[in-house]
Amino acid sequence: MPMLADPSKKYKPYTPLNLPDRQWPSKVVRKSPIWLSTDLRDGNQALANPMTIAQKTLFFDTLVKCELKEIEIAYPAASETDFQFVRGLIEGKKVPDDVWIQVLTPAREDLIRRTLESVAGTKLAIIHMYNATCPCFRDVVFRNSKEETIALAIKHTKIIRELTDEYSAKYGTRFKYEYSPETFSQTEPDFALEVCEAVKAAWGKAGTGDERIIFNLPATVEIAPPNHYADQVEYFCQHISEREKIAISLHPHNDRGQGMAAAELALLAGGDRVEGCLFGNGERTGNVDLVNLALNFYTQGVSPNLDFSDIQSVIEVVTACNELPIHPRHPYAGELVFTAFSGSHQDAIKKGFEAQRIRHAEAAKKGELQYWDIPYLPIDPADIGCTYEAVIRVNAQSGKAGIAYLVQQHLGLDLPRKMQVAFYQVVQDIADREAREMRPEDITTAFRETYHFGSSKYEGRLVLKSFKISSEPSPDTTGSDEQPADERRLFDGTISVDGALRVMRGDGNGPLSALLDALRTHLDIDFIIREYAEHSIGEGSNVKAASYVELVRGGQDIKDARKATESWWGVGVDSDIAGSGLRAVLSAVNSAIGDRELPELKLNVGFNAKSAQSDVANAILNSLQLELPRRLQGSFFEVVQRAARGTGGELSYSDLIKVFRETYNYEQPDPNAKIQLKKFKMKSVGDNGHKNFSGQFIWDGQPRDLTGQGNGSLSAILTVLNSQIDGTLSVREYAEHSIGEGSDVQAVSYVELAYNVEGQKRRTAWGIATDTDITASGLRAAVSAANKLGIVQKQ
Repeated sequence: MPMLADPSKKYKPYTPLNLPDRQWPSKVVRKSPIWLSTDLRDGNQALANPMTIAQKTLFFDTLVKCELKEIEIAYPAASETDFQFVRGLIEGKKVPDDVWIQVLTPAREDLIRRTLESVAGTKLAIIHMYNATCPCFRDVVFRNSKEETIALAIKHTKIIRELTDEYSAKYGTRFKYEYSPETFSQTEPDFALEVCEAVKAAWGKAGTGDERIIFNLPATVEIAPPNHYADQVEYFCQHISEREKIAISLHPHNDRGQGMAAAELALLAGGDRVEGCLFGNGERTGNVDLVNLALNFYTQGVSPNLDFSDIQSVIEVVTACNELPIHPRHPYAGELVFTAFSGSHQDAIKKGFEAQRIRHAEAAKKGELQYWDIPYLPIDPADIGCTYEAVIRVNAQSGKAGIAYLVQQHLGLDLPRKMQVAFYQVVQDIADREAREMRPEDITTAFRETYHFGSSKYEGRLVLKSFKISSEPSPDTTGSDEQPADERRLFDGTISVDGALRVMRGDGNGPLSALLDALRTHLDIDFIIREYAEHSIGEGSNVKAASYVELVRGGQDIKDARKATESWWGVGVDSDIAGSGLRAVLSAVNSAIGDRELPELKLNVGFNAKSAQSDVANAILNSLQLELPRRLQGSFFEVVQRAARGTGGELSYSDLIKVFRETYNYEQPDPNAKIQLKKFKMKSVGDNGHKNFSGQFIWDGQPRDLTGQGNGSLSAILTVLNSQIDGTLSVREYAEHSIGEGSDVQAVSYVELAYNVEGQKRRTAWGIATDTDITASGLRAAVSAANKLGIVQKQ
């Protein structure tokens, strides 16, 4: 059947109260109410699968941890399970001394007696009795008159009075009495008052404080807007006698979806106590959500006297016991309530956190309170045990600010606005392509991959390995007494290029322009900086610098560069500010060059050379792991300069290594060698460390067994060699070190020999050799050097 065009033909509107002097609209609640959890009774009745005793016990323990002091635990006469649960709590001494347990009973003597039996021996108990009072129930369900309804309430109130007195005398139990004119919101206001006055008189011992009688005024079915319920409560409070001896308890249901508003307005109207369930469970559309209402107080600076510091553990217990989920948008508790997907919301939240950090710092200096004030977040998620992980979540609808916030939270990087725009497009492309929410780890991974940021896993084709920044006076300027001369910055560094270590040098007016000059010179990579930003990360000794660089193509004037539509951003972090900027430049360059082929790196060692002796030495070190002695560096640099004469002063790295190997016959045979050491033995002689050498040589193609003695291994072999030649060989310099690690380690020896022949100019030469034995490497290096000196054999 379709909805009616005129529903007034079928449904009557509610009848408002004539309450011209209502006070509640202008009141403000400054303290929290008394809370009663009815999860274990009203909430349990609403479950398709009622809780087991074990589940109810777990739930009870959770309510106690949340600091509920009044808990309606059962309808003991309704089932053996409920009865035994009550007995289990009492006999197991699981009820804290300051917690009132409440049990519900209808107005029937046999059920009242069974209910009292269930709480025998407890310390604090509230007996809650009800009977329906509205016309529909009086006329249709029970067919009672008003007088009969009142008589029923009086009779059974007296029975409860008699039994509670008996149990108090026997067990020492303190009792409170709660009476509920069920269906209060549908009952005539004056008749509800008449019934309650009669019950109060029948109870006969209403007092103040804990002695107050509790009148529960339930909106058993929510049939009117919340202001109507507030009017009903205020009317009741104004007209009930001995108001100071009464605790007005509110029990709104949520049939119109306004139960929460009804509770808040009814508290303004005079309510003292609120009955409800955690997260609003209850029959039909549920009860008042105690968590929601309590945290509403909390966000207004009013302590609710309940503890939801670990709301997630409460959610886990409630959902497990009730077998009902929490809606993702449920206030305070839903998975998405602290989450912003919208770009404008994310931007507001990000700016809110930034502004609050500044505001709190200023307040702390002045000793003032640090108030929470963040757009879209009425409560600090941390106060209820939630992290900021999900405050901003990203999908295809999200904006740059939210993405930037996640990068800041997880990587500590406060991206410049233009870089936010650039990275936003990267994330949006992924979100559109994959049609899903982007998790924080997705965002950070995309950032690392885009900007080659973080561990070696994300490195690009160019990686800074080491660098030195120095300065020299600019050749174009001269200083004065008042104004010093401008200085140029020199970049000397080692950069991994597609996995190969390369030494580069460049100069500019700062470290970054010097690096760009080096890239332009060595790799034909030409970019200029359009924007630069930096900030610090961390504090104290752990502080690091973060730098951001935007590059545009080189070869254009400043005006065109500013207007260029194509640019690349990079980011770098380092304990040194220069290092972070250099890494940011390479980060941007890596994005810009993509997979384009790079020219082979070359050393420039000619006129106005960019490459110096140290560059050549570093190239050998990076390529062959050889730490050349200083004098050998100088000697080989002369060789390199001669080799570069025929190529316009440029020498590729592969050619450089080839020149080195051929010059020193490093790891390759010497085709011109006159002397070859095949085998040897070295023995110590006496206590003075002298060595006896015996070895097998090939000398001018002929085998020779030779022996000699010296004060060390090198002097011993030189004794042997000198015995066979005209003139004298002597060691001018010796150096050694190891290369490799573990079982692959080898010794490297460097020997420079001088050859003196009477009447001739002294000649010198270097020999280099490697071996697993340090003595062998030294001997072979000496023989290698001797072969380069043109020694003359004795006749």
